[in-house]
Amino acid sequence: MISTFMHYVFLMMLTSIGIIAVPQLYAQTDAAQNSRIDKLATEMLYKKQTVGITILLLKNGKPVYNKAFGYADPKKKIEMRTDHIFRIASQTKAVTSLAALMLWEEGKFLLDDPVSRYIPEFKNIQVLDRFNPVDSSYTTLPMEREITVRDLFRHTSGIAYPVFSGNPTINAIYAKAGIASGIGSKGELKTKIQLLAEQPLVHQPGTAFTYGLNDDVLGRLIEIWSGVSLDDFFRNRIFEPLEMKDTYFHLPKEKASRLVALSIKDKEGIFRNVNTSIYEGNDPDYPLADNIYLSGGAGLVSTTSDYGKFLTLFLNNGYAGGKRLIGAKTLELMLTNQLSEDIKRPVSLQFGLGVALITKENKYMQSPGVGTFYWGGIFNTHYWVDKEQNLIGLVYTQEYDAYSEDIGHLFKNVIYSTLNE
Repeated sequence: MISTFMHYVFLMMLTSIGIIAVPQLYAQTDAAQNSRIDKLATEMLYKKQTVGITILLLKNGKPVYNKAFGYADPKKKIEMRTDHIFRIASQTKAVTSLAALMLWEEGKFLLDDPVSRYIPEFKNIQVLDRFNPVDSSYTTLPMEREITVRDLFRHTSGIAYPVFSGNPTINAIYAKAGIASGIGSKGELKTKIQLLAEQPLVHQPGTAFTYGLNDDVLGRLIEIWSGVSLDDFFRNRIFEPLEMKDTYFHLPKEKASRLVALSIKDKEGIFRNVNTSIYEGNDPDYPLADNIYLSGGAGLVSTTSDYGKFLTLFLNNGYAGGKRLIGAKTLELMLTNQLSEDIKRPVSLQFGLGVALITKENKYMQSPGVGTFYWGGIFNTHYWVDKEQNLIGLVYTQEYDAYSEDIGHLFKNVIYSTLNE
């Protein structure tokens, strides 16, 4: 066990030789907890598990730990700061889900409405039957029932992801059709969703959990229900009321210097900036491009501070600055498991309307309490909200092609080990 003093010496040694940046501490938590979090972050840098990391903890609405370690740009040796901006990818999904539920409260739709009521192209979508890998041809079956809006929220539509699905068949079909992941993908949301509706589903709607482009479809529905672009709806209804000043689909050029470089580990185990195309041939600096479509599933960039403000809305029962943005009962529904026992899914997964949940059924898997919700992004950003402890945790790194839930779990274990002392 490294003593507090020895850990401090170790930390300063790494700082002096440039392995980590000087950490920024905004408020004090328990000294033992601080030391353990510092030590884990320092060891991850030393062991080359990451090149830069930012950790924010909010307890009872107040920041109790806010530090940055390592580099935001390993090539330029730019030290990580707590205000650096990250590609949060799938953390966009919770924002999209909340935005859609705002419109649900206004009577714009019902959860079990068929999607085709609003996007007619989904009326006759087919279900994949057989696939011929020789020429990528396939046969299909008719849907036994239509995709509903609820299916989109809980990923039971049968719509998959290109590249990330783990299913070579659907990857081949999507690639041939030009279906985009939403991570730096060029085009327009409306046309992308119309093209998606022409592709087969991987299973019958409502029968299984398949993580996919559901939130991109939900984002298009938000545009239809609200009459404004997804960007404008987010800005006017969520970001501005919550004073989220660094969250965007398209990052302004004046903030480009704060965008964390996407890094990748080379054969020698050294992290270097990604200087080639990423998924589907997209630009790693896609947040600075103007022609990227508004992906409700993966498009946003943000800071830990901004996303912490968004998550605080859930602990405040939908209120921000004395104004209600969404109802407490709506949030309660959002955080209620939507996967019945007959729906096939990964072992222990409990999922609400857009977020994963810790319930009595899967509490054995993680440290946070029952009622916690969580998710992350493909570039290794992680968050969780523990209502039992009134605690929000955000752990952000920025690696390409190296996603691991372990990063979030490691910090949760360290944080919860001293939480009640």
